[in-house]
Amino acid sequence: MTRTTQLLGAVSAFALVAMSSSPALAVGTTAGTDITNNVTVTFEVGGELQNEVTDSDTFTVDRRIDVNVNFTGATPVSVSPGQNQAVLSFDVTNLSNAAIDLDLSTVLTAGNNANIENITIYQDLDGDGVLDQAEIDAGPITFLDEVAADDGNGTQTISVLVVADITTDAINDDIFDIALVADAHEAGGNGVLGAEITATAGANTAGVDTVLADGNGGTGEDNDNEGDFSDEGQFEVAGALITVVKSSRIVSDPVNGSTDPKAIPGAVIEYCIAVSNGADAATATAVNVADDLPADVTFAENDFGIWVDGDAVVNAGVATCSNGTDGEGTSATYTAGGGTGGLDLISGTLSDIPASTTRSLYFRVTIN
Repeated sequence: MTRTTQLLGAVSAFALVAMSSSPALAVGTTAGTDITNNVTVTFEVGGELQNEVTDSDTFTVDRRIDVNVNFTGATPVSVSPGQNQAVLSFDVTNLSNAAIDLDLSTVLTAGNNANIENITIYQDLDGDGVLDQAEIDAGPITFLDEVAADDGNGTQTISVLVVADITTDAINDDIFDIALVADAHEAGGNGVLGAEITATAGANTAGVDTVLADGNGGTGEDNDNEGDFSDEGQFEVAGALITVVKSSRIVSDPVNGSTDPKAIPGAVIEYCIAVSNGADAATATAVNVADDLPADVTFAENDFGIWVDGDAVVNAGVATCSNGTDGEGTSATYTAGGGTGGLDLISGTLSDIPASTTRSLYFRVTIN
């Protein structure tokens, strides 16, 4: 009975190896750690205690490579045509049980690449999701250097910013999806990107083997068990949909007056410039109008003036440009010889134009 009990104790000790090592690995035991389990067997012969028998088993913890990328901003990120340094914010996490370098790259997975440019990556030094001057001064990055192993307290997560310029050719509702890919590389020393990490082939060896345990981010830019991971953020363009329509009508002529007037020399012509913003568009601001008068007409400055959104800016007159709606902050100016090639110039500033709104500028000229 005594001997049986001792043997059971030995079995229990071996079982303890398996039970204690598994939780250690689960919380990220560092690769290369030697785990040793000692067993002691005591026994008696003829009632006399004999010398105990001992043995030990040592194995080395292999390297488990796992990477995560997570878009942390609100999606989509609204941008404007012509906006520079638009930002998508990401967290990149080393879930491995060893320090690694992380090679970073971006892929435009949706959208017209002609309308987005200068896609770069910066480390978000203060983690606020905003590209600050300190981060601009630090410069773009292409990899994360010597990222610490998973130690359970989050210090292995680094915030990065994907920054891009939106061209002026981008239009309302344009979508740009950008995937950030982080690929595990060997910790190659400070300031040096190490070689890409690959899995150890074949059976377990006595040394430190490598297992690629990553999943995939669902962007199509990474795969399971390849040592990389990705996530994507989205820019959506909120642009103005500005259209302009210029029309004219004959007000009077020297022969017929205002009854069925014709466009003969001396006739008064009224021009209407209607500027409209489309439905569901972003508000257009700082709207400026410039109109070079043909050399064959003369601005009727003393007869009518310039009208903007129903308000006479220069002199008085009768509103006939009916498409316009009133707006504050408007102005208009006539400048003799101020236009292209010395032509006379009509210029105006319209107030902000929200979606589904039209504002107008109108004036009269006389045919020479």
